[in-house]
Amino acid sequence: MEHDHFFPQPTREIAEKRAALAPEAMEAWRNFSRTVYKEGTLPEKYKQLIAVAVAHVTQCPYCIRSHTALAIRRGATQQEVMEAIWVAAEMRAGGAVAHSALAISEMEKLENPS
Repeated sequence: MEHDHFFPQPTREIAEKRAALAPEAMEAWRNFSRTVYKEGTLPEKYKQLIAVAVAHVTQCPYCIRSHTALAIRRGATQQEVMEAIWVAAEMRAGGAVAHSALAISEMEKLENPS
């Protein structure tokens, strides 16, 4: 890809170095991740679709790639992945609209100083 130089490709060496630098934290994170994504009340497919949506809101390219692939492997269709992305887009835009109340409140304070 054209912009791959912005984000290094994940490699075994990077993963090993990350684990070596903080082994206890890495193991705790791995256990947490395995626990969160295992089949439960929500099927793994749904959990991966949620992860795809959240990855787009957090804008993590590594997460987008990995969770998109995992969602497809767990049975999601391309249409379901895209629909999850649209839900994320609406939520992100909705947050901006909702937070406009802060700007409106501040502008009102400036118009009517006490």
